[in-house]
Amino acid sequence: MAEVSEGDAPVAAAAADETAGDAAAGGYEPLGPEWIKGQPTAGALDVQEQFSPIGKTATGLHVGLLWIMGLISLFVLGLLLWVIVRYRRGANPTPSKTTHNTLIEVVWTLVPVLILVAIAIPSISLLSKQYESPPEDAITIKVTGYQWYWGYAYPDNGGFEVISNMMPEDEAKAKGFPAQLEVDNRMVVPVGTPLRIQTTAADVIHSFAVPSLWFKIDAVPGRLNERLLTIDEPGIYYGQCSELCGARHGYMPIAVEALPRDQWEAWVRTQPGGSVGDAEPEAANPAADAAATSEAGETADAEAAQPAAATN
Repeated sequence: MAEVSEGDAPVAAAAADETAGDAAAGGYEPLGPEWIKGQPTAGALDVQEQFSPIGKTATGLHVGLLWIMGLISLFVLGLLLWVIVRYRRGANPTPSKTTHNTLIEVVWTLVPVLILVAIAIPSISLLSKQYESPPEDAITIKVTGYQWYWGYAYPDNGGFEVISNMMPEDEAKAKGFPAQLEVDNRMVVPVGTPLRIQTTAADVIHSFAVPSLWFKIDAVPGRLNERLLTIDEPGIYYGQCSELCGARHGYMPIAVEALPRDQWEAWVRTQPGGSVGDAEPEAANPAADAAATSEAGETADAEAAQPAAATN
């Protein structure tokens, strides 16, 4: 093993610190355009593919309702055509004088009620899931809307804030990202972890919306709104401000970058003051213990000096 002289010790220590810093940052690499999963598609007729549990449930309900509405529309159209043909003047020279039919009246009352109940049950269930309180271990991200950019603060991880502006169109295209959707700093989150998204605004009302995550929440000045979000897969998910907020309303996109937990923690450590878990409190414990020990020693010395002063 090579020996290190006293003169080389500071250099070796600095090199070790630099290596440790590189190791902390080495687990994070910004996702490239091949990871884009949620964005608008030209000519699309359906909702965007969903990558959150709520979004998948809502899409299933959406498709189910589409089938129900389609079948009802076809049934009504069929009845209308049948009445036009069956009761035309040539086929029905003597009009019917029937005033009521109890069976038909019961059926056309009960069937719509049953259909509405069948729609209401999953709809109410979906609404309740969208507004469930986040669990205690959820990661808090505070989203602040500004004219015309976003701020993402991480109070559970050191309190740092990331400012996100739209990337210039030429730069975005050169890097292979969609123009007017890519940003200079994304909202980076872990996959499969409950997220407590809190929103507010510094000036006017904004709205934080990411369609592929089935997530939309208003950002109102002087008010803190909160919703639960969980993302299923790593990737990049684009959204936009969805509340008219001024001249550049159309130029404050949202880019959410979802990463595996270890890569997200590596990203957090690259941020100024960023910390993960209990690492920071544990590092502070030795200093706190030393301060407590010193204070206890001073108290003991003062108590020992009091009898001597009384004797004198």
